[in-house]
Amino acid sequence: MNRRLLWFLLSIVAALALAVVFIPAWVIQPFRPQSPRGLEVSYALKRIAPFVSIAALLACIAMMIKLWRGARWSRIALVLLLIPPAVSAWFARQNHFEWMFNPLPNAGYVRAGAATFVADNDLVMAVARNGEAAAYPIRQLAYHHVVMDTVGRVPIVVTY
Repeated sequence: MNRRLLWFLLSIVAALALAVVFIPAWVIQPFRPQSPRGLEVSYALKRIAPFVSIAALLACIAMMIKLWRGARWSRIALVLLLIPPAVSAWFARQNHFEWMFNPLPNAGYVRAGAATFVADNDLVMAVARNGEAAAYPIRQLAYHHVVMDTVGRVPIVVTY
């Protein structure tokens, strides 16, 4: 096979490996508008990313081996072109949303009158149990997604 064509294919496969992983990460961002079609494509890419990224990594390794013998100064470029598919193969197996949305480890609670950080028009999620009530601002739940609490002597998990 022509060396130029092999270099071109190596670059395309490395870019494809990145695209299949980073397009869903870019489209599925919290607090940004998302279209139904964009989410559909992103979830489809997210499902196939583990397989595509490994196939791309193996293809890049095979092309790199083939190009290695004739390469002198371009061996650095070959190694650099192996980084995107390797990173993609790793990232495709991660859940980056878990990195962004960590539960509050030490959530602080205050009485309604002392909750100056909650505006009158803020939405809250409220729970009442055994004569006790608690409210959780949606704005904060949207970031942390999980709050573990006890309301009316009953342990609860609030999620949004």
